[in-house]
Amino acid sequence: MRTVDRITVDAPLERTFAIASEVERWPEFLPHYRRVKVLERSGADCVVEMAAWRPFGRLRYPTWWVSRMRVEPERHAVRYQHVRGITRGMDVEWRLTPDGGRIAVTIVHEWSGPAWPLIGGLAADWVIGPVFIHGIASRTLAGVKRRAEAG
Repeated sequence: MRTVDRITVDAPLERTFAIASEVERWPEFLPHYRRVKVLERSGADCVVEMAAWRPFGRLRYPTWWVSRMRVEPERHAVRYQHVRGITRGMDVEWRLTPDGGRIAVTIVHEWSGPAWPLIGGLAADWVIGPVFIHGIASRTLAGVKRRAEAG
């Protein structure tokens, strides 16, 4: 499974990167995030527990995962590897790049799927990636954009 979500932000690169990388503050301005908790911190690396809602109209499905997170300010990138939860083994990279006076923010999720015999890869490709991962990532990007552009 590979999902790519992208948005263009009309705000300074450093402000946008700070908002994208300070994940423990996300629940303050991203209503679909239930919580973000830093479990361990060591320099540029940390382990974070994240929980979000995936809305389906009036219904909300709870999601949860734990990731090793590495902030790479020199590349304007944030990398995650999911270490607990249904998405264990997923690699995620946020990249922020200048784009004609604006900032392109791209999130790439890559994963072979859960270790379910026969259907793990199909579940990732047909449901988990396009419905859950994209559903949460697109809302997160929209919220980061709103926050960055508001100053």
